[in-house]
Amino acid sequence: MMISFSVFAAPASTQIPPTAIAQATNPIKSAMTKLKKSNQRWIEIDLTRQRLIAWQGKTPFSAVIVSTGKAATPTLTGVFQIQSKLQIARMQGDDYDISDVPFTMYYSGGYAIHGAYWHHSFGTPVSHGCVNVAVDHAERLFDWASVGTPIVVHN
Repeated sequence: MMISFSVFAAPASTQIPPTAIAQATNPIKSAMTKLKKSNQRWIEIDLTRQRLIAWQGKTPFSAVIVSTGKAATPTLTGVFQIQSKLQIARMQGDDYDISDVPFTMYYSGGYAIHGAYWHHSFGTPVSHGCVNVAVDHAERLFDWASVGTPIVVHN
């Protein structure tokens, strides 16, 4: 009995480069690559570094230290866009009720980027999932961004 095996490889011109495969399996990285190639305004939130960077294409507009969700109430990762903007909002949960939250930009359900006047722990995850920004930075970001501005949140 004779067994034969055939190995087929697509011609080099039709092979998918490894970077394209990695981007296709990582929508966050893919979105960031696409946004950096555009001239579009977009916001990057790096949970590991506790940083928010506002970009126009590949050019940074502003970079600030933020406070994101603590371990029990983490900030969602993914690709979002600003759904609504409110100069002042009231935020309520099981263990908090904060009025007059300034410069609030909702991007997924109750998740938002907003000013935080009630703490100065920027650089440390302390929120209930939102992205807390110093009020003066939040105002600048609020004025710069529009409804529909993409937000990319990653570790």
